Amino acid sequence: MISMKSLSKDYRAVVAGSTGGIGSAFVDLLKQDENCAEVFEFSRTTWPAIKFEDETSIKAAAGTIKGDVHLVIDATGFLSDEIIKPEKSLKTLEPQNMMRLFELNAMGPALLMKHFSPLMPRRERAIFATLSARVGSIGDNSLGGWYSYRASKAALNMLLKCTAIEVGRNKPEAIFAAMHPGTVETSLSDPFATDRERFTPTHSASQMLQVLDGLQPQQTGTFWDYKGDPVEW
Repeated sequence: MISMKSLSKDYRAVVAGSTGGIGSAFVDLLKQDENCAEVFEFSRTTWPAIKFEDETSIKAAAGTIKGDVHLVIDATGFLSDEIIKPEKSLKTLEPQNMMRLFELNAMGPALLMKHFSPLMPRRERAIFATLSARVGSIGDNSLGGWYSYRASKAALNMLLKCTAIEVGRNKPEAIFAAMHPGTVETSLSDPFATDRERFTPTHSASQMLQVLDGLQPQQTGTFWDYKGDPVEW
């Protein structure tokens, strides 16, 4: 059983994307943690709902929470659907599709940071984690392709880094971390994992919580994988 021992007793948590594969696993694990007093769950289908195309929905969701929040997990992410597919070459770039991936993978999480980071306490340890992806690493990119997804996750990483610097000025115990969850048994990876080993959502979420529990304030604004190894930008 996972226990976030580095957070204050009776800590409160938020999970955005709570009805997705990894998000629901985070919710289940946090509810089993005897130190966790409350878990706030938000997604497109909860009430109130969070929709990244509508900032007012994110602001309204944050406004339903009174008091401090010590752990915020952004478990959202978008790769493909019936229309949008990862690009294999430049000639397949479609501006509208690229804008959609940036909206869901970069802008939306940035708005979560905007409206939920003010709920993090000023003098206590608090963590904001967002699901990035190793393919969003510029330094680790040796294959190319997947232009919009890679670029949107790289943008997310920069937005998180900037937020970590700004929030850290007034909240020195706050930690912001981008997390690579591994290849997980979710609808996001289903079309692309026919010959790859995948983790269960529970295993991935459990590993990431352990990594987050061990991070120190001086490590804010960094990128980690589920094993606790740093990922280069």
